[in-house]
Amino acid sequence: MISRSTIDKVFETARVEEVIGDFVQLKKSGSNFKGLSPFTDERTPSFMVSPVKQIWKDFSSGKGGNVVAFLMEHEHITYPEAIRYLAKKYQIEIEETQQTSEEKEKASERESLLLVTEFASQFYSDCLWNTEKGKAIGLTYFKERGFSEATIRHFGLGYNPDQWDAFTRAALEKGYQLDFLEKTGLTIVKKPDRDGGEEKHFDRFKGRVLFPIHSMSGRVLGFGGRTLSNDKKQAKYLNSPESDIYHKSKVLYGIYYAKQAIAREDACYLVEGYTDVIQLHQSGIENVVASSGTALTPDQIRLVRRLTQNIVVLFDGDAAGLRASLRGIDLILEEGMNVRVCTFPPGEDPDSFARKNSREAIEAYLKENARDFIQFKTALLTEEAASDPIRKAETIRDIVSSIARIPDRIKREVYIQECASLMGISEGVLFSTLAQMGRKQARDASEKPRSSGQMAVVPPAPEEARVDMQYELERKIIEMLLIYGKEIQEFEDLVLKENEEGKLVLEPERVQARVFEKVFLDLQEDEIELTNGHFRRIYNALIEKLSGEAEFRVQDLLGELDQDLVEEVSAILMDEEKYQLHNWERRDIFPKAKQHSLAQLVSETILSLRCFLIKKRILALQRETESSVAGDNRETLEEIVNYLQLNKLLNTKLNRVLS
Repeated sequence: MISRSTIDKVFETARVEEVIGDFVQLKKSGSNFKGLSPFTDERTPSFMVSPVKQIWKDFSSGKGGNVVAFLMEHEHITYPEAIRYLAKKYQIEIEETQQTSEEKEKASERESLLLVTEFASQFYSDCLWNTEKGKAIGLTYFKERGFSEATIRHFGLGYNPDQWDAFTRAALEKGYQLDFLEKTGLTIVKKPDRDGGEEKHFDRFKGRVLFPIHSMSGRVLGFGGRTLSNDKKQAKYLNSPESDIYHKSKVLYGIYYAKQAIAREDACYLVEGYTDVIQLHQSGIENVVASSGTALTPDQIRLVRRLTQNIVVLFDGDAAGLRASLRGIDLILEEGMNVRVCTFPPGEDPDSFARKNSREAIEAYLKENARDFIQFKTALLTEEAASDPIRKAETIRDIVSSIARIPDRIKREVYIQECASLMGISEGVLFSTLAQMGRKQARDASEKPRSSGQMAVVPPAPEEARVDMQYELERKIIEMLLIYGKEIQEFEDLVLKENEEGKLVLEPERVQARVFEKVFLDLQEDEIELTNGHFRRIYNALIEKLSGEAEFRVQDLLGELDQDLVEEVSAILMDEEKYQLHNWERRDIFPKAKQHSLAQLVSETILSLRCFLIKKRILALQRETESSVAGDNRETLEEIVNYLQLNKLLNTKLNRVLS
């Protein structure tokens, strides 16, 4: 278990904007940063990060919290894993306390799988550098590919000996369970057949050089292995199978090493293979990732879109399946990204081209030869169509079909104009074709319910949502304590007195106090306890912090709260930040800051809560009189009258008219 002192040091050191900036492209917005949500599919920013408060809020998904909460949510890791990640990032030494057997048993299966893959990565790397065959076979191969020793170490490349179970034996000796070795696919287990015999197990990557595949946070998820054997029966490349930690459709090779460069350059190069990534990276082109030989998927595209809107697809000069690859371009367009395409000279691929050229030459070539997708697709399909008018018409329809996938109307119109110019056809015809495609898509969507023999049902209009007044008032109290708890204000207290005529009146008294003192004393005086469980726990922690420490910092509080409360606090604190997303100032709208009328806000919130609770009490007493059987209700009725009188006085103070 990680010690409390280590956790405190991590929270003191880690900067939420730096950590999230590794995963999301952030842009300055006032005192905050904003960016695209990493949790939902969106095209306009709704994700806010506050460096001052050290919290974040995603308004599209409702998620929020501190730096640890982000890592847990984004990387699907546990609290200790997030702390370890931050400690590693900021070079903080982790102090461990002794774990009990129960705590060890609670370690998640996912973490066990990740520990197995990390051990495998270390084992393969050790075999490459520290064994005779590793150096003679694996290291020699990588160097022949043009990789420097620094590059080989940087990407964690490795080698698995050409023995049936070299890795498996080493892992079992270290105490790793065979069950997890099998679930990661690193070990293949052969069960005994019907005639009996022993269970056998052997290494999946026997005799192969290894390319570790990392998550965006740097955890090893799986491997790509290349055989060095001349045996044609063996697959040249072999990847880890799908597992609880490795889903090839959701991973891009090299994203961990490229993410900062992608955000910095505001562009990403997409290639096909591991060596393409490594060779370009070694040449100085670091903003490059690979789809690892699989067809490009929407999940992979969204990984890039969190970092940039601009993607350049690099194709081999003689790629046989070039036309089939156009589907990937269409998927990129559907995600609203700007896509360009660059092909290399015949016989060249990104790997070979990078080996032969300097960084400056590579950058110059990419800049000069990267074409807009429509220019590329037009040239490719027109060449295939030649002088055949029917095939030319099909080509035009194919291009318009791609344009139809673009969500932005302005971009669609610009591309239609460009297509018309390149293909020598009127814009009107292309716009008409585009409209036809749009109508067909709408018609197909509307006919889906009927195709299964069902009538299309118009959903009923939703009922008007009822406001939970007590929830909102309790939330407002928490918000005031979080933001203004230590501020000193002059309040107007209301003291209930009897005047000369014997009537109850509220007389004002001016007092000076801190906001948290005013709230605490008022609630204590009325014996009011917050009813919402989350708010009650946050309130108790807040009062303890505000009254016990000279300086109150939200990040200190967040470091001590449970994660469910951290998300609640972040949602409250970032509520007003969302208005920055709409740029109100551009429309000459300037929201009034709360501190301009803070004392009034605090007093009115407490008074409103009092009124609400009085009304609840009155209703309860009324039900009590209605349910009593011919009893004496005089005391109850007298109590109701007193509450009604008090409610009227409080509402008068709040300038409310009671019916």
